Amino acid sequence: MTHSSLSSSRPETGETPLLSVIVPVLNEAENVAPLISEIEAALEAVCAFEILYIDDASTDRTPDILRELKATRPFLRIIRHDRTCGQSAGLRNGVLAARGELIATLDGDGQNDPADIPKLLEKYRETATGTRPVMVTGHRVNRRDTASKRWASKYANKIRRFLLKDDNPDTGCSLKLYARETFLRFPYFDHMHRFLPALAKRENCAVHVVPVNHRHRQHGQSKYSNFGRALVGIPDLLGVAWLLRRSPGRLEAREIDT
Repeated sequence: MTHSSLSSSRPETGETPLLSVIVPVLNEAENVAPLISEIEAALEAVCAFEILYIDDASTDRTPDILRELKATRPFLRIIRHDRTCGQSAGLRNGVLAARGELIATLDGDGQNDPADIPKLLEKYRETATGTRPVMVTGHRVNRRDTASKRWASKYANKIRRFLLKDDNPDTGCSLKLYARETFLRFPYFDHMHRFLPALAKRENCAVHVVPVNHRHRQHGQSKYSNFGRALVGIPDLLGVAWLLRRSPGRLEAREIDT
């Protein structure tokens, strides 16, 4: 990519975006408008962007509010699932629909701070200088979750790092940035969003960690429980460990000109 395209420029209507910001949501009506305003404020002087909200069949006013906001925000796009499929499905469908060369992701509950996206973008610019793909992931150094959730996450991270050797302190942080084509190389499966750094390393990506802000949830409630995460997390973890073992490793392939 041409890194000069990362220089500051206000996005213009109809301009092909450099960055697609993907936000999967389920019943986040009260958080939609404030978060979209924050994303716009964070990026309007940085690069051309679009925001894709992936509505996972919300049953509250989330789809209505999104349609109202779209009427005055040409950079906003809405994709709605016909049934609840989960965050990984939302992420994948967002990437497939994205027009940007780069993808940034964050949760729709407002706990990730959009003001950190330019920081991830700058790190990407500094490190994506060769042929090796790059992923930049956030690390929530001061988490604003409940004590039980922080405790569960701490030990889950230890187990994951031991089994997967992904050397990532906070793979559960949804704030990430990478090239669209990089994501499309990953194997797709439900709950894959929890293992993106490991899947990236499987594809010989350089993974860089950037400290990011984390905030209290202001509205609504979490869609996950510690027990629910553990119930699906163990077989997922074993499955990803299998995927990593079956990787062909660093394989270079190039076309030969005759």
